[in-house]
Amino acid sequence: MATATSSRPLRRWALVAALALVSAATVAACGSSGSSGTSSESSEASGPAAPANPAAFAWVHPAPTPSGWKTRPLPSGDASLSYPPGWRLIKTDPGTVTAARKSGDTIVGYLNITPQSGDETLANWASFRPAHNQEEGDHAVIPMASATGLRFRNGQGSCVKDGYTTSSNARYTEIACIVRGPKATTVIVGAAPPTLWSRFSPTLQRAISTFAA
Repeated sequence: MATATSSRPLRRWALVAALALVSAATVAACGSSGSSGTSSESSEASGPAAPANPAAFAWVHPAPTPSGWKTRPLPSGDASLSYPPGWRLIKTDPGTVTAARKSGDTIVGYLNITPQSGDETLANWASFRPAHNQEEGDHAVIPMASATGLRFRNGQGSCVKDGYTTSSNARYTEIACIVRGPKATTVIVGAAPPTLWSRFSPTLQRAISTFAA
């Protein structure tokens, strides 16, 4: 979840590329970079918007990086990802940073940051993110909640929570936020299988709350 030669580089912020690199047998969610096509094609993707529900993101509070966590900046230096002990950096697309928690060869927790690279904005995020997942080949997309005007450590953001089934028939729940900071706008995604959501969602939420764009 190959960089495009069009205006859509680094568009697929999620799991396919990461999991394919970790293990050919690992099933994935959506990718973390772009595919061929154009921004106008992306803007035509359609689907239900995530319903507004600010209470679902009441946990978003600016927070310092917890003690013992590691931090890795984007190659651009415009944002950094913090991730906890037991998680490891994995190789995904150029210009992104991804950390994962594995059980054997399977990724059970996923964190990724990717620079803004197309039509996504804080204002359209509730509809853009679910439509983007569908465009990248996910199905049974269920938009669960969205919120705008969320405060991060050094910027403002919008978040979506949704669920989807990948082309490999793996089910994931994700929180995806787009955050506008003083230097750049960045997307941060946290994902885990629904069966493990109660276990990993506190970690994902903490990583997102500590995010500084």
